[in-house]
Amino acid sequence: MHWDKPILTDSGGFQVFSLGPLREITEEGVAFKSHLDGSNHFLSPEKVMEIENDLGSDIMMAFDECCPYPSTYEYTKQSMERTTRWAKRCKSAHKNTKKQGLFGIIQGGFYKDLRKQSAEDLIKLDFPGYAIGGISVGEPKEEFLDILRFTTPLMPKNKPRYLMGVGTPDYLIEAACAGIDMCDCVLPTRIARNGTAMTWNGKIVARNATYEKDFTPLDIECDCYTCKNYTKAYIRHLIKTNEILGVRLLSIHNLRFLTSLMQRVRIEIENDNLLSFKNEFYKKYGYTNENK
Repeated sequence: MHWDKPILTDSGGFQVFSLGPLREITEEGVAFKSHLDGSNHFLSPEKVMEIENDLGSDIMMAFDECCPYPSTYEYTKQSMERTTRWAKRCKSAHKNTKKQGLFGIIQGGFYKDLRKQSAEDLIKLDFPGYAIGGISVGEPKEEFLDILRFTTPLMPKNKPRYLMGVGTPDYLIEAACAGIDMCDCVLPTRIARNGTAMTWNGKIVARNATYEKDFTPLDIECDCYTCKNYTKAYIRHLIKTNEILGVRLLSIHNLRFLTSLMQRVRIEIENDNLLSFKNEFYKKYGYTNENK
């Protein structure tokens, strides 16, 4: 890729979850059919480690099982315990421990006792960092916040805390408020493909007719390449005519918006002003305040 910066690779656990009826989970691993050509594949913890080792990622994730929402207590418990057993196998199979950090993934669905057990069991394995998986999978926001705020304090304070699959501005700010260090999501590029931009004043759907003759940038507060060089009207034209440049320009903007947001969050943390910033941002962006 010629990307001389940090690389994080997921293990495929969430992707397996998203395949639904196309996959079969056993103790050994996961057999699944490709949604592209129907070909058969198999992933085990050892195979996942081999792939991630070969990719040379700086941070690599242990193979886990992500439960759908909602799931029964019994199913979630079995899944959580399997994730722990897989984590042990991943650690045993991990080769390049000096240059590649392997993170364990805390599971347990929306059951606090299972989350606590998962965290305790994985911490005993002494991974370089820990992640929260299995939330932001379609549950109501209040349930997301409840589990996030419960689980994060269970994680070691001296190691990176990673919240997986979260990318909306409000969830990123909530994660920072809870004590999370890292997040990831496909959201900025996914919504770009649908013609949507995130701005400091809320979302803009660039394909809408209201922007046909709007010759201002997507966001006057943004310093990205897109906002410095292109107007809403031109981006709308690109999107309406299915020109790939439109999607690329929106992707560039959305990625810069989120990195700018997190730069601001870090400043507000240093100034002990994160909650006030959160309230101001929520009001400006149009979110319902969740400051509880």
